[in-house]
Amino acid sequence: MLMSSLGLIFGLLLLLVSGAALVSGSSGIAARFGVSPAVVGLTIVAFGTSAPELVVNITGAIKNQSALAFGNVVGSNIANVGLVLGFAALCRPVEIEGRFVRRELPLLLLATAVIVVMSIDPVLRGSAATLDRSDGAVMLLLFCIFLYVSILDVFGPRPGGALLTEIETNPVVQATPPPVNHWILVTVGVAGLFWGGQLTIENGVTLALELGISSVIIGLFVVAVGTSLPELVTSIVAALRGESDLALGNVVGSNIFNSLFVLPLSAIVRPVDIPAGGLIDLGASLLLAAVLIPIFWIGRAKLERATGAAMLLFYLAYAVFRSAY
Repeated sequence: MLMSSLGLIFGLLLLLVSGAALVSGSSGIAARFGVSPAVVGLTIVAFGTSAPELVVNITGAIKNQSALAFGNVVGSNIANVGLVLGFAALCRPVEIEGRFVRRELPLLLLATAVIVVMSIDPVLRGSAATLDRSDGAVMLLLFCIFLYVSILDVFGPRPGGALLTEIETNPVVQATPPPVNHWILVTVGVAGLFWGGQLTIENGVTLALELGISSVIIGLFVVAVGTSLPELVTSIVAALRGESDLALGNVVGSNIFNSLFVLPLSAIVRPVDIPAGGLIDLGASLLLAAVLIPIFWIGRAKLERATGAAMLLFYLAYAVFRSAY
């Protein structure tokens, strides 16, 4: 138990340092190229901090642990909004200025709704709830659309093509690439988050088993929260530094990446069975995604501390409910 505890502490420290490096490097690159931090948060940072989920899911699919793969993705998505975004708002209110993240929020809601529909479809036909290879292929196509739109935001020859617009208005500055140290920080940050996430997961699961925690809680919360720690650290650091777009973009991009790439890729490797209570977990994920729409579309586009506290309390209450379910 001592070695597991020390490994868990080291993993958490590595996540903290790597998250700070990733935010610093990606923000520097975004500023140098004139690209919105929201775009960076939705792509480079989000995909980098989702690396632990990808590794855990592919490993679980290969080892025929589909329940772990499903619980990891859905549990991480719930943790990203309820725990990560809620905690980040407690540290500092999250306010978005750009249109990029605001536009991706409906896509997050759509991606979650698609998983729900695909999960209940077999139930309506009287068979076991499963995400098969055809479901995975459809979700991967949706992910390709998300990538295409994101690339157009940066390089597209139209209003909103942030990189080309900045090059046209300031060609002298754009002739020189960002300092190498920014790229080094991003690379080291992603690698550190990946390693730290692995250490945290392995030692966290071992410690949970030693303490006698049930496998359901391990899958939904120990592994899921462990793989969400990079997002938690990165979003908190970004929020404290006033990079609200980066903090929210990280959460939204990570959840889209989890839903439309990590989970369907696992389903293509091996069909993912929906475990008992899985539809309840999907409902909670859908609810949290839906809550973000009125906050950032209809309201003041600002997540206040009180709302963040409510989201955090919801996550903790849900953890207690699922542990007793």
